[in-house]
Amino acid sequence: MTSYISHTTLDCRNAYELSEWWKPVLGYADVPGDPNLPGHEECMILDPETGHCVLFIETPDSKAGKNRIHFDLRPRFGTRDEELARLLAHGATEVADRRGIDGPGTGWVVLADPEGNEFCILRSPGELDGA
Repeated sequence: MTSYISHTTLDCRNAYELSEWWKPVLGYADVPGDPNLPGHEECMILDPETGHCVLFIETPDSKAGKNRIHFDLRPRFGTRDEELARLLAHGATEVADRRGIDGPGTGWVVLADPEGNEFCILRSPGELDGA
C-alpha cells in the first residue's frame, strides 16, 4: 500500500491574501464551492489542468528560518529571467541569485512570497532543450 499527495498546504498569517497572491503566479483558480473569501482561515486554489491543489491555512506561528520544503517553479512559456521579472513585479522578493552557478545559462533564483515563504525559479523547458 502507498499514499499519494492530496494537496500541498502552506501555513500562513492571511490565507485569503496569500492564496490570491499565488493564483496568478501558478495560473491556479478558486476551487468550486470553496469559500475563498477575505477573513476565511482556509483557502484552497486549484490547477485547472492537473487538479493539483494548494491549501492556505492560517496559523498563529510566525515563519522562522529557511523553509524545509519549497516549490521549484519552471516557466511554462518564455525564460527563467522573464518569469523572474514578472514575479518581482508581482511582489516577490529576491532571496538569492544562483544563476550561473554551474556556468552561463544555468542555475536558479530563490524568491520569497509576501509572507517570506521561499520558492525557486528554474530555467524553462525551452532553455533546457537549448542547453
